[in-house]
Amino acid sequence: MVFIMELLVSVPMIVLLALFLLGKMSIFLRTKQISKSDFQKLPPGSSGWPVVGETLDLLRANLEGNPLRFTKDRVEKYNSLVFRTSVLGEQMVVICGPAGNKFAFSNEGKKVVLWWPSSLRRLVGPSFIHKVGDEARTNRKLLVSFFSVESLINCIPTIDEVTRNHLATHWQGKEEVKVYPTIKHHIFELACRLFMSISEPELVSRLSVHFHYFSKGLMSIALDFPGTQFHAAMRAAEAIRRELLVLVRQRRIDLNNKVASPTQDLMSFLLSNPDEDGKFMPEVEITNNILGLLYGAHGSSTSTITLLIKYLGELPQVREKVLAEQREIAASKAAGEFLTWEDLKRMRYSWNVVSEVMRMTPPLINMYREALVDIEYEGYTIPKGCKLYLSISFTHDDPNCHPNAMEFNESRFEGSGPPPYSYVPFGGGPRMCLGKEFARVEILIFLHNLVNRFDWDLSIPNEKIIYDPLPVPVNGLPVHLRPRDP
Repeated sequence: MVFIMELLVSVPMIVLLALFLLGKMSIFLRTKQISKSDFQKLPPGSSGWPVVGETLDLLRANLEGNPLRFTKDRVEKYNSLVFRTSVLGEQMVVICGPAGNKFAFSNEGKKVVLWWPSSLRRLVGPSFIHKVGDEARTNRKLLVSFFSVESLINCIPTIDEVTRNHLATHWQGKEEVKVYPTIKHHIFELACRLFMSISEPELVSRLSVHFHYFSKGLMSIALDFPGTQFHAAMRAAEAIRRELLVLVRQRRIDLNNKVASPTQDLMSFLLSNPDEDGKFMPEVEITNNILGLLYGAHGSSTSTITLLIKYLGELPQVREKVLAEQREIAASKAAGEFLTWEDLKRMRYSWNVVSEVMRMTPPLINMYREALVDIEYEGYTIPKGCKLYLSISFTHDDPNCHPNAMEFNESRFEGSGPPPYSYVPFGGGPRMCLGKEFARVEILIFLHNLVNRFDWDLSIPNEKIIYDPLPVPVNGLPVHLRPRDP
């Protein structure tokens, strides 16, 4: 595996990593702040192997396509929904189930705070994605305006147009399409258009190549040495920033000359709108925010649409119900007329299906927090500074919340839906994903256009899904296409 190769690059690298991890281990060995009795209250668990901890077990489970195994094995071993581990260079406490989610979401900014691995923090740079406290609230308030319902309504015609053009160019007339890479390019192209008004194929392609290497390093060991994933990701992030900085500076000129509109995209919005204190965001921070939001908008939607197509290929009865709903909506539209917000609100059954896809194969398998104080939880002490790992995959598989959890059942989301805190693909609490509604819009618009134009069969039945770190079909999910009658 790439991870093992990184560790074998050089002895100095291993020494540096060992020193780094020894520093992190001090959180659990603070004798001045934690008494012996407190230490005995730590959750059960293991730090695993020297230096690497239990990271290899986690990566192995992800690459085997069963990320739940890492958590489930330890819950059974320790007979506890709370346990210790060491992954990604950090001592962590894993908290499983709805109770853990409720604790984290309701104590955001009080007992816990959002945290990301150092690889992601260093790659994205200072930005909203990992700010905390008052600074985070100020930034979030600004960005919420861009992702408001009013803004989304204005985006719908563009998303519909780009989706139709994508299907006409990359699907129409093809006997077989490899879904994952095709969707990946489409979602990235759409994000470039909506966030930066970029439509030039050459620039989109160049950014896409850099972005591929950037995203590969987000959950890697944060050692910037030639030959590592993180080093390649850092070089890619720098290349993307250079491109974006040129665009930001030109956009500022265009805005001053009234050539560009303050509301045309995210870039213009951030350049034109100060925060509640009257401060404008620095150019470098604008590029970092766009970089972070590109990843958020790109990866999870790509995985969800890909898996949606996979599940619908395996469940023809569900696909027919989706088609019936979408054809009814299509029949109400004039030729060439774009979808509207009201049309999307009518897609209730389709969104239940999408929700069940995200329950069974969540685009993100975990969330991270950091303890702001010593925490007493379920009879255990979680020391201040300790990192918390909230397992989304474990929660979504909990039979107490989702009976017959291994069976696809879109009716779970009818009425009031699953119990509180048991379905969290977009997180929750004050740090719930800003792009939740944006993702819903682009997924449903794609689904509407796809099922009305094509039927399909999976070329590789039961194709394996791995996590790298998001769910990815190992062969790209090739499908045989059959055009539908208009």
